[in-house]
Amino acid sequence: MRFSESVSASSHDGVLVVTIDNPPVNALSAHVRAGLVAALDHAAGAADIVGIVVTGTGRTFIGGADIKEFGKPPVEPILPDVIERIERFEKPVVSAVNGAALGGGCEVALACHGRIAGEGASFGLPEVKLGLVPGAGGTQRLPRLIGPVAAIDLIGTGRAVKSAEAVASGLADAVAADAVAAAIAAVREKAGQPLRRTGALAVPAADEAVVSAAEAKVIGKSRGQTAPAEAIRLVKAAGKLGLEQGLAEERATFLRLRDSRESTALRHVFFAERAAGKVDALDGIQPRRIETIGVVGTGLMGSGIAVSALTAGYRVVALEQSVEAAESGRARIAGLLDKAVQSKRLTPEMRDACLARLETTAEAKNLATADLVIEAVFDDLAVKTELFHRLDGIVAPQAILATNTSYLDPDTIAAATADPSRVVGLHFFSPANIMRLVEVVDCTQTAPDVLASALAFVKRLGKLAIVCGVTEGFVGNRIFSAYRREAEFMVEDGALPQEIDAAMEAYGFPMGFFAVSDMAGLDIAWARRKRQAATRNPAERYVEIADRLCEAGRLGRKTGLGWYVYPNGEKTVDPAVTALIEAARAAKGTVPRAFTAGEIMERLLNAMAGEGRALLAEGIAARASDIDLVMINGYGFPAHKGGPMFAAGLIS
Repeated sequence: MRFSESVSASSHDGVLVVTIDNPPVNALSAHVRAGLVAALDHAAGAADIVGIVVTGTGRTFIGGADIKEFGKPPVEPILPDVIERIERFEKPVVSAVNGAALGGGCEVALACHGRIAGEGASFGLPEVKLGLVPGAGGTQRLPRLIGPVAAIDLIGTGRAVKSAEAVASGLADAVAADAVAAAIAAVREKAGQPLRRTGALAVPAADEAVVSAAEAKVIGKSRGQTAPAEAIRLVKAAGKLGLEQGLAEERATFLRLRDSRESTALRHVFFAERAAGKVDALDGIQPRRIETIGVVGTGLMGSGIAVSALTAGYRVVALEQSVEAAESGRARIAGLLDKAVQSKRLTPEMRDACLARLETTAEAKNLATADLVIEAVFDDLAVKTELFHRLDGIVAPQAILATNTSYLDPDTIAAATADPSRVVGLHFFSPANIMRLVEVVDCTQTAPDVLASALAFVKRLGKLAIVCGVTEGFVGNRIFSAYRREAEFMVEDGALPQEIDAAMEAYGFPMGFFAVSDMAGLDIAWARRKRQAATRNPAERYVEIADRLCEAGRLGRKTGLGWYVYPNGEKTVDPAVTALIEAARAAKGTVPRAFTAGEIMERLLNAMAGEGRALLAEGIAARASDIDLVMINGYGFPAHKGGPMFAAGLIS
């Protein structure tokens, strides 16, 4: 029988199995909500129905709200009413959670009188990632099942838990290979018995110190975002308020946050990620088959790329200059895989499988089997062009060559090959096995199927691909250079590095510009400035303070001295740097002035947005939202501020 376009049911000896089929993620669209209510109405009036099982098709139970309904007037029945109807239903309702139960889907499961998890099930309330709190009972029902400490962790971070953890915490009752069959059995067992209604349970007592520690941990990672703190407040209120009052407070908070600038910014980021990597010109273009990845260079970047490819299931051939370097490279890659095991991102078996697919070699001819070769060698034009010219005679004609350069012209590198159409840019961010962002550079002669192949490869790595055109520094480093200049202008004008860093951290950046520069090493940008010196416009303002630091051997954390000093590894303001800055101001006759944190951020944001506008005008970036994603995922721009283009009001 069918209750709506997306909700159907079948009877199994008195148990009504209600199935949601609303691809791709079984979102809680209006027709799903209406279908669930219709199924409840049917079961309530049917004497031969003893209870209900709710499940989904495919790999998702219910993936949350329907994003097409965001920002539109609510359509009845609203989700809180559907969930209340489930919880109060007189006959047992058991969820057979076949896959991901996220957001409203998790809230539906929480309201059921029992929860059976399939082996591939997961549960999560990720609303804080959109600047929201759960709006249909999640903050009130979850702590009643798993206690306030675990609920603060799950709701405050938005992380999802798999079946085993869900059962261990009390969120799910059991794991079953056949969740529907187990749920049917659970309904029959509960039929005619008093039902365990989640909302009627008392919140388990918890030690105040442990609750405070859980709260501090979440707030410490929130970087000034409002929603995690509000979620924690609501979880704690669940232990003090009755269900009805708690639900009313949750709903009011949800509606208030939904209309906030922060949530609008995070929803912008959400939709931006859905649009990222889409290139209209590639419609109908099939990517090439890629099974073996060649990586040239196994330093920090190359080993990170190799690990990313191995954990995505690729075979990897890593080339080094000598047998000893190849052995060191293998050890470095193995070490990164071991760390992934320690952090539980990989199992020992998965690590062993990765190592079995890894070949490290000093013989360039071993790259002949590679379908895609990524160079991660020293960022020097002569080194890279010579390498690509040599690879021409080794790899197959259909193999793709990718450069990981940060600032060099990939078109010049491509021109060193016999077939520039097979060259593409893949600019990974360090550490490549951790960072999500990859700038996919569409070079002047890159063939469409090569670009499509690069995008497919990055997607399989589980990373975020942003397509851009050829320009020095691509999108991210070009904007970084723009606000670096502005930061250095402000230092010369009167702001101190620690004041600029403090303003950025207060805004939501994990680290300020000068602390980041010290971590990356000041010599990289110094070398670039020296390369550009001959062509620099003498009429343009130029700040020499960073050059003076480098000349004094202050190259950042690696030398223990940079914009800051690092006794015992701790960042400390150095009076010697302040004196150097004051001397540079005096040499130019600059009278320093004070800057407020607001002025500092306004100038930095204007520099970012101004460069972003130029990238759009030049066709280097396809969308303003792509620029926001690059800055959020590659440079620490706070996601809850939406990115520099959103913050500047250039995206509604």
